[in-house]
Amino acid sequence: MTNTIADIETADVILITGSNTSENHPVLSSFVKRAVKFHGAKVIVVDPRRIQMTEFADVWLRPNLGTDVAWINGLMHVILKEEGHDTEFIKNRTEGFDAFRQKLEKYTPEFVEGITGIAAEQLIAAARLFAGAKAGSILYCMGITQHISGTDNVKSLANLAMLTGNMGIAGGGVNPLRGQNNVQGACDMGGLPNVYTAYQPVADLAIAQKMEAAWGVSGLSTQIGLKVTEMLPKAHDGQFKALYIIGENPMVSDADLNHAEKSFKNLDFLVVQDIFMTETARMADVVLPSACFAEKEGTFSNTERRVQRVRRAVTPPGGARDDWWITCEIAKRMGYAMQYADSRAIFEEITRVTPSYAGITYERIENQGLHWPCPTPDHPGTPILHSQQFTRGLGMFHAIDWIPPAEQVDEAYPLYLTTGRVLYQYHTGTMTMKSQDLNDRAPEAYAEVSRQDADKYDLKEGDHITIASRRGEIRVRVRILPKAVAGTLFIPFHFAEGAANKLTNAALDPVSGIPEFKVCAVKIAKAA
Repeated sequence: MTNTIADIETADVILITGSNTSENHPVLSSFVKRAVKFHGAKVIVVDPRRIQMTEFADVWLRPNLGTDVAWINGLMHVILKEEGHDTEFIKNRTEGFDAFRQKLEKYTPEFVEGITGIAAEQLIAAARLFAGAKAGSILYCMGITQHISGTDNVKSLANLAMLTGNMGIAGGGVNPLRGQNNVQGACDMGGLPNVYTAYQPVADLAIAQKMEAAWGVSGLSTQIGLKVTEMLPKAHDGQFKALYIIGENPMVSDADLNHAEKSFKNLDFLVVQDIFMTETARMADVVLPSACFAEKEGTFSNTERRVQRVRRAVTPPGGARDDWWITCEIAKRMGYAMQYADSRAIFEEITRVTPSYAGITYERIENQGLHWPCPTPDHPGTPILHSQQFTRGLGMFHAIDWIPPAEQVDEAYPLYLTTGRVLYQYHTGTMTMKSQDLNDRAPEAYAEVSRQDADKYDLKEGDHITIASRRGEIRVRVRILPKAVAGTLFIPFHFAEGAANKLTNAALDPVSGIPEFKVCAVKIAKAA
């Protein structure tokens, strides 16, 4: 997030898109609700489904799946036409505006309505509301990123924030809500194939030499590694032989699971390191038991870039060990004497090689975390990014065209499928499905169906149906819910039985490599 969670309450207008905030981020959603109830904030929700946040919305736009660039461009077209843009911010803080403006010319409200299904007058109302805000906050989640155009979607939201001068100010910003605990910290620590910590490029020889000096080694590669979504196809084709998975359950969470399963089975060697015997761990040659969050010391970095202490509350059971200890022991057996006294020693090394963390110490975050960047020991941290300039200097407007999803409905597969989460289960259920109370509230997979589609296909609440895509088939119960949208099914992806990802499309965003989980074509039939 460019801004903080608490800062959401200072916004005049909050635009929420691709985020079922009250179910996926229930604590954070309370800040939105308080902003509305106590501070008079206005909310724009952009979501095909009637999610709970629509109850707090002044404007609710229901776009067709996979049309985000189109409606965002449409908003910006209206803002420019009605001169609601921030001319001073654009002049002093950005570049690329002319080409960007030219690209928006065709995205009239009427043109956008033809793509998105959003009525022109609704689009205009949303544009006027957002442009009129003194501080406009944009919140988004994986409903924006999990598309073949996910990178373009994010750039388009950045365009909107810059166009209206909502960067670097309290109550503004572009604020991605992270999908899992410490995802931000994992990325910060170089858990990506193209960067070291703090997003320092692997391909930069100077950065490689800096890391060599820090670690007392030589010959670090400047070659960019493989993304997860590049590894599995190579495993399927026999080019990729071994895989080591830590804290992830791709046999439920990956797109096109039938293909993923074949890929895993084609590996020569699979190691899984986790806290429970997951669906993926059951396929492994070796399973390494690791400590969970409540059994370890260290730091987490949350969705607002706040680096916080984590303290051991209970002792790990049996042979479970800290992840870092397991990594070090494997490194030793492979010939590199990787050794640390404890997690604090690791964090001290992090601060030496990570510019944005350089000023953070255990003492400084003993009671409260600090927001990176925090480059020096006397720096107060940076709750709001880009207040004076962007990382690259001037912010770049990107001229972006809408492209359709990789898969369209047709006569054979006449319905769209989208996936997501529910309040009572988390990710693949590795932890939450150990709780009977949570299982009582969300016991199984289901297909959320609109009343129109239920009538069309002669379905009743609780019926079993088979849902098939070009990649697989599952059997689930029907739930006829008012939040559903006609022509689209929604299935939560948490459940291994009735796994939604047996259906989803593995088509990738060409930049991020994220699959298009949020749109694919399916057909349904009553189960025998």
